[in-house]
Amino acid sequence: MKSLPALIEALLLAAGEPVSRARLADILGDDDVSASMLDQALQTLSASYAERGIELVEVASGLRLQASACFAPWLVKLSPTRAPRYSRAVLETLALIAWKQPVTRAEIEAIRGVSINPTILKTLTERGWVQSVGKRETPGRPELLGTTRQFLDDFNLQSLGELATRMFPQAED
Repeated sequence: MKSLPALIEALLLAAGEPVSRARLADILGDDDVSASMLDQALQTLSASYAERGIELVEVASGLRLQASACFAPWLVKLSPTRAPRYSRAVLETLALIAWKQPVTRAEIEAIRGVSINPTILKTLTERGWVQSVGKRETPGRPELLGTTRQFLDDFNLQSLGELATRMFPQAED
């Protein structure tokens, strides 16, 4: 067998989607590869990408290899289609759901001061960023909205707790 970092690299490339540490351990054999060996191999792999065009990133769904963010201005030129542009209303609604979840449509409307166009929630749901997470135990039982694992993955987050540190880095001091 080749080195463990090379094997993990091959697995992550072949998967085409994030792979959890538990899934990697299962594939590699829990008895053959300990958690510390896996961590060491991931650190080695990550360090080997320091001066290259790819990076190892851990998101909510697991580990994935992706192009380094610093090359984004050039990478966007590869795609013949433009990335979807989202209106300010869509982004504000997504931000409120992420920050205040679980939250009802009425609560979002109260904060924003305007009613939500139904296409906004449809857009966020179709994109896989927002889902219904239950009903509030109040009259009318309004739907509660929350973000999805896809939201975390698409925004390179491991958890919602990272929102504050990404938005306000000085808060870590």
